[in-house]
Amino acid sequence: MNDLIPVQDEDDGDDAHAARRPRRKGVYILPNLFTLAALFGGFYAIVMAMNGHYVLSCYGVFCAMVLDSLDGRVARMTNTQSAFGAEMDSLSDMVSFGAAPALIVYEWALKGLGKAGWGIAFFYCACAALRLARFNTNLAVVDKRYFQGLPSPAAAALVIGFIWVVVDTSNTDVNGDLVLAWAAAATTFYAGVTMVVNVPFYSFKDLSLKRSVPFIVIVLIALAIGIINLYPARMIFAIFCMYGVSGYFVYAYKRAKGRPVSAIALSTDEPDEVGLHR
Repeated sequence: MNDLIPVQDEDDGDDAHAARRPRRKGVYILPNLFTLAALFGGFYAIVMAMNGHYVLSCYGVFCAMVLDSLDGRVARMTNTQSAFGAEMDSLSDMVSFGAAPALIVYEWALKGLGKAGWGIAFFYCACAALRLARFNTNLAVVDKRYFQGLPSPAAAALVIGFIWVVVDTSNTDVNGDLVLAWAAAATTFYAGVTMVVNVPFYSFKDLSLKRSVPFIVIVLIALAIGIINLYPARMIFAIFCMYGVSGYFVYAYKRAKGRPVSAIALSTDEPDEVGLHR
């Protein structure tokens, strides 16, 4: 009779128990390493500004910009996108492109303006938070070809680029120069406002690096790299200044032609459609 009774193997019981046990959720290492490195760049910039090393602060923010542009691409290339990574990226952006530029420009120039100085610095920081929150909530309905308002890394580049140019070209004590201090305040205020306006800024997301281009394009890119290398602070700041006003020109052009000007698509089903809200 014992031969008729099935005997369960102990290993089979362990395997069944392991199958019923829910798997622990983890996070992808590679894209989040880039995000953490970008976060470190922003934190490093703040620490350097506290110690009066403003050029190093500029380097920290611009390095964070490069790393921030890579983490999403790395995630898509390696198929490691996740909700955790998206939230981590937003928090990193808030530190590197929201809090860091506001604190650096306050320490560098706005401190001498009293309450107006820290008020403008806070306004920029708040606009960065609002811009990131709006970006996250409107992600499914915004035309992918355009950003809704100036992206926070470009806004940070305007503020930090202004600091870099002044520090690179002179040793002026900005806290004792009201003209430069108010110029820094105006730049910070402009960057903050432009982040939250409903103006379309080209995102460059429809550019494909896999397409072939004429040989002259590579020559022009090499020439541009050489020119930027001669005057890095002024050239990089000039590039971001042109981008920082480009959205208003696009808005004015579309408005003059009677075309829709908002970056919000007409429906959530086709976020890349040509027609946009007015």
